[in-house]
Amino acid sequence: MTNTPATTPHETTDDTRKDRFFTLPVSILIFASFMLGLSEFVVVGILPDIAEGLKVSEVTVDNLVAIFAFVYAPCTPLGSALTARFPRFRTYLTLMGVFLAGNILCAFAPNYPVLLVARLLIASVSGTLVAIAMTFAPDVTTDKYRTKFIAWVFSGFSIASVAGVPIGTSVANAFGWRWTFHMINVLTVILLIAMFLVLPRNSHIIKVGFLSQFRLFFDRRIHLGVLAVVFGAAASYVFYTYLTPIMRDEIHLPEQYVSLGLVVYGVACLCSNLTAGKLAEHGRGVEPLYHLRWVFLVHAVLLASLALAHWIPLYGAVLLVALGLLMYQFNASSQVLYMDVAAQSHPGSMNLASSLNSMSFNIGIAIGSAVGGLANDFLGLTWLGPVGAIFALLAMATAMLMRPYVGQHPER
Repeated sequence: MTNTPATTPHETTDDTRKDRFFTLPVSILIFASFMLGLSEFVVVGILPDIAEGLKVSEVTVDNLVAIFAFVYAPCTPLGSALTARFPRFRTYLTLMGVFLAGNILCAFAPNYPVLLVARLLIASVSGTLVAIAMTFAPDVTTDKYRTKFIAWVFSGFSIASVAGVPIGTSVANAFGWRWTFHMINVLTVILLIAMFLVLPRNSHIIKVGFLSQFRLFFDRRIHLGVLAVVFGAAASYVFYTYLTPIMRDEIHLPEQYVSLGLVVYGVACLCSNLTAGKLAEHGRGVEPLYHLRWVFLVHAVLLASLALAHWIPLYGAVLLVALGLLMYQFNASSQVLYMDVAAQSHPGSMNLASSLNSMSFNIGIAIGSAVGGLANDFLGLTWLGPVGAIFALLAMATAMLMRPYVGQHPER
């Protein structure tokens, strides 16, 4: 008989902790993405209150949304490349401090120009904070949960959209729009204290020049990954920008149920983010995104059939839920591509690689929204889905071009 060494209670506890996904550090990083999403999206819910409070038009306040995305996209890769040269823990907390300062300025803004400056301040650091959060993955969870971690960090934004924004809007309705930002500020202070106590302080600094990191952009795999995300995001945002009028005018959903319809769509998007993590587990490098070429095809077919919602409202209602389930399916797979390619060929560009998904997605949002506006003006709501299907087919074609790179596995 072979004697098996006894396992001490301490060892058993450590093993159990390592096998658990929702550890305190992981939960804190997910909550951080929730706070970033809440601060970004809540303006949409309290837009009329801000306009009335600052005595400006709703159109003027609405510009904050477009300006936020315009600043967010370029600042994300630039900020990520710049911060890679500094200790990660201190940099992350410093940028969270800037995020807090921006929201405090929002809460006390005496006029629109000050509010605009505050939103620009928040936009300039938000994408970089997401990118740095991704680099914590090897230190707060095991390789087994890597894609799940990526999916949940992105899901923080969906949770903010589904649950956080309605809560923020309710606070604004009850106490005034400034109290929504006061709520964000209190939660951010609590989050900062938790980060200081729990997040690992080790850094993975690789001494590389600022410009040298951008060699990553010369890698064809990165080109294809960025294009796939741009086209995938644009496909959804052609119609998503007009989701409320589509529900009201195409599906004929009664006005009092539109808010409920938006919540149902938001829940579908959250599920999309979480299932994206499962899909990203199938391979390394470009493989997960390459495998999604058929998902892009299904997305294109469903988008094209959205035109039928005008004549078959019930089909349109079911179809919108299906489109919500497909909206973020590529998020985790594209993040795996960026980070694996960087780890294999450009190890000094990990922070930059972590930022590419946010950058690409925001470019896709801008393109999709602009094309959706033109399509709505010239063709009408009925044809937004078919126009979006063109982008989904382009995403599929881009994914198919990844075939020569399948099997080029980065080292673990």
